[in-house]
Amino acid sequence: MSNNLIKETDIKPFLKWAGGKTQLLPAIETKLIQRLHNKKSIDFIEPFAGSGAVLFFMLRVYGKYIKHAVINDINPVLTDCYKTIRQSPDLLINQLAELEQQYFSFSEEEDRKQLFLEKREEFNCIKDNPIRKSALMIFLNKTCFNGLYRVNSKGNFNVPFGKFAKPNICNASVIRANSAALQRVEILNTDFTATEEYIHEDAFFYFDPPYKPISNTASFNSYAKEGFVDEDQVRLKSFCDLVNGGKAYFVQSNSDTTNNDESNNFFQQLYADYTIERVKAKRAINSKGSGRGEIFELIISNDSVLGDISSIHKAALQTSLF
Repeated sequence: MSNNLIKETDIKPFLKWAGGKTQLLPAIETKLIQRLHNKKSIDFIEPFAGSGAVLFFMLRVYGKYIKHAVINDINPVLTDCYKTIRQSPDLLINQLAELEQQYFSFSEEEDRKQLFLEKREEFNCIKDNPIRKSALMIFLNKTCFNGLYRVNSKGNFNVPFGKFAKPNICNASVIRANSAALQRVEILNTDFTATEEYIHEDAFFYFDPPYKPISNTASFNSYAKEGFVDEDQVRLKSFCDLVNGGKAYFVQSNSDTTNNDESNNFFQQLYADYTIERVKAKRAINSKGSGRGEIFELIISNDSVLGDISSIHKAALQTSLF
């Protein structure tokens, strides 16, 4: 695949993902610029990859400064999808084009829904065929309700049909661009603590864990059957302590539990020794339209490892992967 055929602007998430970080990128980018103030290059480590909004932004805009990139996710279907895009983009595109053709061959919503249910069943049953499974994952993501990825206790995808009129199922240019970008990325499928071996002074860790719910009905963290509960949030804090102790820099995004209850200062207490900033964000995915809107989220970081930061010109750091 020639890089001359790749457009930088196509290096972007290939999935719609609950908790995607596109709107938080300016705040995260500010942290990155601070880290690059006295570093010629960094290792970028993302233990909760999700849809890769931050990863693809980093590779697209700051690729020159990243000497090594590592992503991880506990969801094996998701990490296999990343690997398929990296290793077999054309085979994946062919399967997606076929699925797209099937979907649009039906004009009636009920027929499209039946196709969706058939492909959902195939997705839940298929084994040992990562290319097909990846194609089905993308198809379901583009055609399911609100683009969610949710599984039940058995690990089966159970999101209902989404009734989209013109979903972009086969985005070949994005898949090819991401394939080129992912050639330099190590992809892991394990618990986030396994990234401990990458802790060193030049490492930049970005943590985007499943958010702590801000209400009893606001949880979208069932993207893996194991879930992510308060004990896991505490485990993550302990891991952040390891990162800080190794003089690496970390940035974490998470929910602001004070949105619904000002006395619920879970993260303020847990990360009392670190920098916590509130950033405005909008809910992109919610089962009820009335539940969408502007809220605050948290950016947590260990700014103390940065030392004295003077102002620098943002444009001087920006570069291209290609």
